[in-house]
Amino acid sequence: MQTSQNRATRTFMDYDSISQAMDGICALYERKLKDLNPANRNITYDIGDLYNFIDGLADMSALVYEHSIQAYLPNDRQWIKQRLLQHLKRLAH
Repeated sequence: MQTSQNRATRTFMDYDSISQAMDGICALYERKLKDLNPANRNITYDIGDLYNFIDGLADMSALVYEHSIQAYLPNDRQWIKQRLLQHLKRLAH
């Protein structure tokens, strides 16, 4: 992910699964919300807020290892948003 046009803001994170990566993205957003609202103990957000956070980043992509070709395949922010929605739906049920 890259938070601004400045390449120095580029950050790489490594997760053992897509599910853990989706949890990590939610945690990034929740940390940002806590930083912006330090006095609020209970902060809520919806999927649209999370999508806006992702869209507000200069760049976000996911490299996912594909065993069949033994290589990492890049996925864009739209793929990430779809996976986030699926992940959060699974958690809700």
